[in-house]
Amino acid sequence: MGQLDASIVTLTYPRLQSEFATGLGSVAWVSLSYLVVLAVLLVPVGRWADTRGRKLLYLYGFGLFSLASAACALAPTLGWLVVGRGLQAVGAALLQANSVALVVLSVPASRVRTALGLQGAAQALGLALGPTLGGLLVDAYGWRSVFWVNVPVGVVAILAGYVLLPRSRDLNPGRGRDMAGFVLLAGTIVSSLLVLSGLSGMPLPSAVVVGLCVAAVVAAMLFWRAETNAVAPLVDINLLRRGGLGASLTGALLAYLLLFAPLVLYPSVFDTWGMSVAAGGLVLSCLPAGFALAAVGASAAHLRASNRQRVAVGSVGVLACLVANIALWRSPGLVAALLLLMGAFLGLVIPANNATVMAAVPARASAVTGGMVNVARALGTALGVAVAAMGLHVAELHNWVGPQVVLSALGVCSIALAATTLSRPPTQGRTMAR
Repeated sequence: MGQLDASIVTLTYPRLQSEFATGLGSVAWVSLSYLVVLAVLLVPVGRWADTRGRKLLYLYGFGLFSLASAACALAPTLGWLVVGRGLQAVGAALLQANSVALVVLSVPASRVRTALGLQGAAQALGLALGPTLGGLLVDAYGWRSVFWVNVPVGVVAILAGYVLLPRSRDLNPGRGRDMAGFVLLAGTIVSSLLVLSGLSGMPLPSAVVVGLCVAAVVAAMLFWRAETNAVAPLVDINLLRRGGLGASLTGALLAYLLLFAPLVLYPSVFDTWGMSVAAGGLVLSCLPAGFALAAVGASAAHLRASNRQRVAVGSVGVLACLVANIALWRSPGLVAALLLLMGAFLGLVIPANNATVMAAVPARASAVTGGMVNVARALGTALGVAVAAMGLHVAELHNWVGPQVVLSALGVCSIALAATTLSRPPTQGRTMAR
């Protein structure tokens, strides 16, 4: 439901711009407010789950997410909608901070990669349904309907979770709080995304953008220092230094950026294709659909390739698809085929990368590390929104071709994704195979 909601909202951008008479830089905060709150809360909620119980917080998350969805559907202004999306993200944090840990702690070590592949496929199914379902709902019932759809799903999920999920029996004692780290992490993320939004056309004075840029850098430096010296750090710096974990989390961020940015880019060219929102949504669904097929298929086929090899091959494949998209973006049929293939390559990358992350830490830190994986995902998704919006804005200012600018930027990100693989120790990719 969380991933469906993330992808379904991008189809509402043109309608929201028209109804609230504002630009893409402002409307993008319908997604960014959700992703910022999610990224900030995932790690502390993961720690809280280690002490309070994963099932309990998971079910609370569904309840809050469903109530906030109804509030979004009733929002009278863009500001209220942004606030409602922030409340949605609190519920989503309760869900997502527990998801990886629930998977890892529920299966034998030999089947973790397969289980994470299935979890990735479930996320991809939500992403795949988002554009298709969102396009149909927006065309038929307007943008508010994309939020109403979460309410019945949430009610069913609460009932199913109460019956099916096991209680947590491996709780850890509390390790203290890190309010300084929490505030500094929030300041870093919000300031950085506001800078990108200011560069994307959001009406912010230049002096404010410069000030936010300085604030982001200072907050990031203070955050790193605070976490290094904290008794119970929000982000364990020692874990980040362990077995290439930092590089793997960076790879996760870049992979989710590449997965989400096209979902923001292509709705802007539906008119160029002469397509309705519903038809364009079917084209966009090819990307996460390819991801789901590859994430499940690679695990089911029991490929002997290591995690490192999967990430390397997938990164190169994504780059090739982006280069082809730069030349063929005006042809919806070819774009659909390339998005399907690009999604398949990302389906190789993301589960293998997540398995590498979880294999690098002890079981007692699984929930916190799972939260860090989800932080990387949320930040990657947020940067996907921001990069696509900024690329389109810059292209409009200089009379460049918007899709080609954005796709070129994504190509650079895919090269960086490959570089994170090369920076890891070669032996780490074989850990899960053993």
